[in-house]
Amino acid sequence: MRRSESFLKTRKQAPADEQAKNAQLLIRAGYIHKDAAGVYVLLPLGLRVVENIKQIVRQEMNAIGGEELLMTTLQRQELWAKTERWEDKAVDIWFKSKLKNDTEVGLAWSHEEPIADMMREFVASYRDLPAYAYQFQNKLRNELRAKSGILRAREFIMKDLYSFSRSQEEHQRFYDSVIAAYHRIFRRLGLDGITYLTYASGQPFTQFSHEFQTILPAGEDIIYLDKAQKMAINQEVMSDGVVKQLKLDSAKLEKVSAAEVGNIFDFGTAKSQPLGLSFTDEQGQQQPVVLGSYGIGITRLMGVMAEHFADEQGLVWPAAVAPYKVYLAVLGDSPKVKAGADKIYQLLTDAGVGVIYDDRDERAGAK
Repeated sequence: MRRSESFLKTRKQAPADEQAKNAQLLIRAGYIHKDAAGVYVLLPLGLRVVENIKQIVRQEMNAIGGEELLMTTLQRQELWAKTERWEDKAVDIWFKSKLKNDTEVGLAWSHEEPIADMMREFVASYRDLPAYAYQFQNKLRNELRAKSGILRAREFIMKDLYSFSRSQEEHQRFYDSVIAAYHRIFRRLGLDGITYLTYASGQPFTQFSHEFQTILPAGEDIIYLDKAQKMAINQEVMSDGVVKQLKLDSAKLEKVSAAEVGNIFDFGTAKSQPLGLSFTDEQGQQQPVVLGSYGIGITRLMGVMAEHFADEQGLVWPAAVAPYKVYLAVLGDSPKVKAGADKIYQLLTDAGVGVIYDDRDERAGAK
């Protein structure tokens, strides 16, 4: 990309109303634009970072058998009513609207119900299972407070993976493979040393869910971690009983702030039964499908990485997600230097190397 041909600009200061460090860094560097509280535009540089993160996640999801799709943003009220998650008293982050025929719809904050309903078209027999589907999708959540930049936005990009299994044992094997895949993802992103599998509050059907929490001073969660065991407990479930159950030593636990970058849930048959997702087993009996849900916050990851890797000069990206591999600048006004830089830019571009080429007629300090 030639900077002389780009509309992007950097800023000396972030907007006065932007409190979050991640958003301040990204806005000043020209990666995102703040449209409203909790609503951000991904500018070309920011989009390239997001796409690089997505590609790493995509590779690891494909490696464990996931198939990529794209669900709809508009969601039917009746699906969520079946699982008692439509009313605001059950889920208070819905954005809702009405069609012209007065039918209520919701704007997607999650996709468990819609994908479970959709899979009824594709699952009939035990031979159709297991199945694994994932997507990268914009989520919309009516957050009461959106003061953490892209760590907690009202619109954001998330990766959802859903598993459909014949038994709890089959489900558990895949569940464990997702944990391993998540560890690989965070290692490739350079976050493995500060990201911990964390025990968190479960659902009515499980004692715990699992989160992946990255140590971050600006993180909204508090976790108690055992670095030696590479395990943590979310403050919301922290107790002497839980510490004992997990065979940890409370004296070795460190209390830190963290940001949740991933989560995995075992829904059992709690979604499939009310939605009618079942299969015929080898004995000809109808059985409910066992459902799992596995999320990674893509844009949140960009915010976490922006804060974690930044230095006193500003953003620093790991090579795996950097928007460009090479920064090339022309200094001075020598025609010979300009011609040489043009040649280098063309050679690198032809070789498939991403280059941001600052060919503007500006002083070195401005570049």
